[in-house]
Amino acid sequence: MSDLATTEPGLDEAMERYRVELTGYCYRMLGSSFDAEDAVQDTYIRAWRSFEKFEGRSSLRSWLYRIATNVCLDLLNAGNKRARPMDLTAPQAQASAVLNERPEVTWLEPVPDGRVLPQTADPAEAALAKESVRLAFVAALQHLPAKQRAVLILREVLAWKADETAELLDTTVASVNSALQRARATMAAHPPREGRPADPLDADQAELLRRYLTAFEAYDITSLTALLHEDAVLSMPPFDLWLQGPADIAAWHLNQGIGCKGSRLIPTTANGLPAFGQYRPAEDGVGHTPWALQVLEISADGRIVGLNAFLDTARWFPLFGLPERLA
Repeated sequence: MSDLATTEPGLDEAMERYRVELTGYCYRMLGSSFDAEDAVQDTYIRAWRSFEKFEGRSSLRSWLYRIATNVCLDLLNAGNKRARPMDLTAPQAQASAVLNERPEVTWLEPVPDGRVLPQTADPAEAALAKESVRLAFVAALQHLPAKQRAVLILREVLAWKADETAELLDTTVASVNSALQRARATMAAHPPREGRPADPLDADQAELLRRYLTAFEAYDITSLTALLHEDAVLSMPPFDLWLQGPADIAAWHLNQGIGCKGSRLIPTTANGLPAFGQYRPAEDGVGHTPWALQVLEISADGRIVGLNAFLDTARWFPLFGLPERLA
């Protein structure tokens, strides 16, 4: 049965086919994994309530995207805008670093790949999808006004035609083309930081991550910082502190961050990037307890350019299916 012929008793099953791609769309719009899932749930509730008005003139997929767009625009019009520490403050030096915590709603959030990346057999399509959920790309999207953001995602990430996008946004093709041109100009002024999606890993990336895991668990900071790009960044939301350069990152790990010595890392993925669940030694001396979700950004020349340590493990570890404790 095509989605055009969907009847209400089969609506749940029909809508479920689009959950992952809709969540990915809402995540790019909102910059929050939890807000994206809430937006999709709200989309489905609105679809159920107004299904009798769905006349089948467009596909069910297009209709759901229209609803999801309106949900996201409502949220963004309320002033929601996510950022990374690098968007808010200047880098600090390790010796004088101050940990200033900001509310959860401030931060661009990580997301598990499986929640936002639909399965596809097309390598080029898969690569574009991973590229478009990278932390740096989603952060750059946050600089766009809400409707420009929607146009850019629909046209350049999801490959919608201009007339399809215009119909979805209830506007003209000329308006869509103008919004896309302005969005491209803004993105060019705030280019995403370099980084390579890492799924599947190539041999060099796999070796880099093996060396990183070995160095971190041994707390061999000399070996760890040898893997960093010269302008690598360490950030730790919910704190707005960020450090730049191997020297300050090494000094942080050997001073304020010394409690990470003896940590264990569990590999995972986030935003199309390699990631680790970090567990520090438990205070009671038995096993290891959650400390951070580390998301790594890797440059084209095989160096780590970003160490993103998301510290709110009560939110992230259940979402990523990471254990509550390591024995």
